[in-house]
Amino acid sequence: MVAGDSSFLIKPLYNFRIPGIDYDFAITTTHVAMLLVTLTLLTIAIVARIKISKVKPTDKPGALQNVVELAIDMLSSMVDGIMGKNTKRFVNYLSTLFIFLIVSNLAGLFGLRPPTADYGVTLALGLITFILIQFNGIRKNKLSHFTALFQPVWFLFPINLIGEVATPISLSLRLFGNVMSGTVLLGLIYDLLNPYTLGYGAALHFYFDVFSGCIQAYVFCMLTMVFINDKIADE
Repeated sequence: MVAGDSSFLIKPLYNFRIPGIDYDFAITTTHVAMLLVTLTLLTIAIVARIKISKVKPTDKPGALQNVVELAIDMLSSMVDGIMGKNTKRFVNYLSTLFIFLIVSNLAGLFGLRPPTADYGVTLALGLITFILIQFNGIRKNKLSHFTALFQPVWFLFPINLIGEVATPISLSLRLFGNVMSGTVLLGLIYDLLNPYTLGYGAALHFYFDVFSGCIQAYVFCMLTMVFINDKIADE
């Protein structure tokens, strides 16, 4: 970010209109950042898949294989610690979600506006979690998934309903607020600091992008697991 530039809004890069639709669409900095994050993750996944598929049981594991196996083991342990016997059903999604959030939150280190600093992105992720919660709750509990809204007494239905609907909103706002606040604070600090004293930027990025970004990714995935597991756990 250039000193003196305190614009934290999502910037349109290219506007276009689809014939027959009276609405202007735009390619924004969020779209570009998400595309770069997605392509980066896909490239790493494809390269890792190709290299590991060529490894023989007698070969010495390379650096890439060790890193991939360590990451998979850590993510599997994280999911297993919360979901137990349901780990196999959700470990792939939750691992993908965690890695996507980590890389997205770290995008600021590479001069990109973090995709998770756009509420449209975090709301979409929150809605996916909400759909997973409701789908698995209905699948496991059938009609009692809905009747539980009237428990322990029927007049608590409005409060229980609000609690259900508030899940994607609270998840998305928590992630968006923390990432966006870091983006804003870094921009303000860069504007205030003299360009020749920006060595402080490394420490600031370590906290706002690395530490806070990793914590928020972990919290989002942890709450996703807790909410889903709450609906499908055995009595």
